Amino acid sequence: MRQSSIYIKLTFIDTSGAIIPTVAAEYRDHAIAIAEAAFQLNQLRENWLNPPEWIERVPEVVAGYPDRIIAKPAFAAQLKQRTLTNLYNKKPAWLVNAHVKLDQSVAAAYGWENDAAELNEAEILQRLLALNLTWGKCA
Repeated sequence: MRQSSIYIKLTFIDTSGAIIPTVAAEYRDHAIAIAEAAFQLNQLRENWLNPPEWIERVPEVVAGYPDRIIAKPAFAAQLKQRTLTNLYNKKPAWLVNAHVKLDQSVAAAYGWENDAAELNEAEILQRLLALNLTWGKCA
């Protein structure tokens, strides 16, 4: 099977053990935009789920695992209500905007930036299938 250059090739590991993807130069700007939008979305969600003033981070006993998040007693009841389900049910504007930015970054990577706002799920799936079938013929 022929490997298309559009796929990210995983080629090396950093000192923490994380796999660092290398991206063909022609896709690097898109990869960076997607990574930045995804990072921002994750940061916003994490700040809502675990507000720094409500929690303490305690190092995990086993190396390699993330810190444990412990609610400060004054905020324990409030923190229990901070779930992804509750966040997405509320759909605050900042969350919607962060998802739009990520969606636009991904659409731009596919060359769909001019009509990204109008694409519905069915159209996106149809376009992805067409691309997949085209790539399959190149193999």
